[in-house]
Amino acid sequence: MARKKVLIMGAAGRDFHNFNVYYRENPDYEVVAFTACQIPNIAGRKYPRELSGKLYPNGIPIFEEKEMPELIRKFKVDEVVFAYSDVSFDTVMAKGSIALAGGADFKLLSGDHTYIKSKKPVIAVCAVRTGCGKSQTTRAIAGMLKKMGKKVVAIRHPMPYGDLAAQTCQRYATLEDLTRHKCTIEEMEEYEPHIAAGVIVYAGVDYGVILAEAEKEADVILWDGGNNDLPFYAPDLHVVVTDPLRAGHEATFHPGAVNLRQADVVIINKVDTAEPDAVEDVKDNIKLMNPKAKIIEAESPVGVVGGEKIKNKKVLVVEDGPTLTHGDMDYGAGYVAAKQYGAKEIVDPRPYAIGTIKTVYENFRQLEDILPAMGYGDDQMKELKDTINAIPADLVLVGTPIDLAAHLKFNKPSLRVTYSLKERTTPGLKELLEKLLK
Repeated sequence: MARKKVLIMGAAGRDFHNFNVYYRENPDYEVVAFTACQIPNIAGRKYPRELSGKLYPNGIPIFEEKEMPELIRKFKVDEVVFAYSDVSFDTVMAKGSIALAGGADFKLLSGDHTYIKSKKPVIAVCAVRTGCGKSQTTRAIAGMLKKMGKKVVAIRHPMPYGDLAAQTCQRYATLEDLTRHKCTIEEMEEYEPHIAAGVIVYAGVDYGVILAEAEKEADVILWDGGNNDLPFYAPDLHVVVTDPLRAGHEATFHPGAVNLRQADVVIINKVDTAEPDAVEDVKDNIKLMNPKAKIIEAESPVGVVGGEKIKNKKVLVVEDGPTLTHGDMDYGAGYVAAKQYGAKEIVDPRPYAIGTIKTVYENFRQLEDILPAMGYGDDQMKELKDTINAIPADLVLVGTPIDLAAHLKFNKPSLRVTYSLKERTTPGLKELLEKLLK
């Protein structure tokens, strides 16, 4: 029989993983192309032959998603596989209708078909939307495990924005490794807090190779999820974070709703800033969709060293980029801190935005008084820096997971906002981890 021709829709993460574990050595399929969305500078390249396996000696081309109807005709595609995250159910089926109209089947791969099994215990931290609070949850769990005497290795969901072959398997143990691997702001935001806490991080493109290396030095593998994607590894404990500031989204966004249905533990985060009715709505959906899950309520308190300097100042608020874009939020921890510490004014950054930063505001109309820390490459990082330096503010309030000022060199003072996980429910995560590791 002829091999089925497959096109994989992706964003340089789940798409590559699905190919590596399901299609790369599968003689029944021929992956003719990837398409790219969400992340800039992915299309126009090839998935390299070094990673593609013996069935693909020339690698696989990557095109813009908008070209999909033409690609289906050109390559006589039999199946279109949807493989990226944090999209509404309506969006998934809108993409599906394009595939079906072109004569191709439309397909999504389950976790059971894409999990890699580890020899070590795996704790996965995932979410129902980008920006729910995975990062502080992952850091909290890593700290608990270290106090139990366990060697923790965090494996981060992929962010391969550079040379894919060179990024096959990356290990981060020191801050110098961030420079050595030419990390973007988006990568540094996820890796640097782990490194600062003494946790080794792995990431890259081939998560089979990555797991084999990480297992050599880990007692426990901590999967640090991206967006609202499913884990790449079969979890022994699946922790999923929800956000009552976007109540209802836990039931209507892909694949976050899958995470919720599969979770062992569901954290309702940000209960200190959400309306009580919204918290109850999320709780009702959890009980309806996954009645066996353990529910933990948690706060996400913000703090600022030197926060008294914010009072009566004109501040520019810079927030985590993906939370505002993929996650559809219109504010984050920096905005909360500005209000909490008495800023006189929050400056509107939009008139000063340039280049791709200006384009972000055109694409995400909910953004007004905050600046998303977009940094998917050197050019965009320079545009972000130039935008920040052009804005007339007394102070920059940075609500990203890293010290952005140290990397971009602002021309005005800045303060860094931190946020953590504070559980309200007992027993909580510590007891669940102890039970797992027995």
